[in-house]
Amino acid sequence: MRKNLKEARQKAGMTQKQVAEHLGISERYYRFIETGTRDGDFKMWDALEDLFNINQRLLRKVTTN
Repeated sequence: MRKNLKEARQKAGMTQKQVAEHLGISERYYRFIETGTRDGDFKMWDALEDLFNINQRLLRKVTTN
């Protein structure tokens, strides 16, 4: 799971659906990204970095807990 990504989204007060719409992807695909099942592309990570104002290296980190 990408705990940092999930926490950043929650801190921003956004749902998975809202983030997916912002990125122009499906909510299902975004859920896969947040759980660490999918990686997404560089453009998407750049957009997430700008949206949450957190370095994408931190957002991309996958944790086992």
